[in-house]
Amino acid sequence: MEASLKAFHDANAREPWAPGKVDCCMVLADWAIWLGHIDPAEHMRGTYSDEAGFFEIIDMYGGLINLVASRADLIGERVTMPSLGAIGVVGSRNNIRRQFGAIHDGRRWLVRTARGFDTVCAAQLAAWRIPCLNS
Repeated sequence: MEASLKAFHDANAREPWAPGKVDCCMVLADWAIWLGHIDPAEHMRGTYSDEAGFFEIIDMYGGLINLVASRADLIGERVTMPSLGAIGVVGSRNNIRRQFGAIHDGRRWLVRTARGFDTVCAAQLAAWRIPCLNS
């Protein structure tokens, strides 16, 4: 899993930041695809192109936790202790505009930003183990 996450990290970090295609939310779906799952964010791809559009969707779901859960619960198992390759939502429980999709590297959470991947020191709000379907 470590080599797969590194390869994914390197490939995704080379992609330019593009809300609705490459951002902190879409990276979770891209990771699931990398692991062999169907695209859990197909219904959202390209439906927003800026922060305002993203926040409209987040507001509609009542927060990023609910949005991610609506798809992650279909392909993964909710966990309290994340391990290498887990996906999650980190940030503020009270401010849904300060919630971020993240991937766990085995030690800490990584969030996709316009600069690439950044480690964050933020509260874990929810996490899922996503199994690798690729042999």
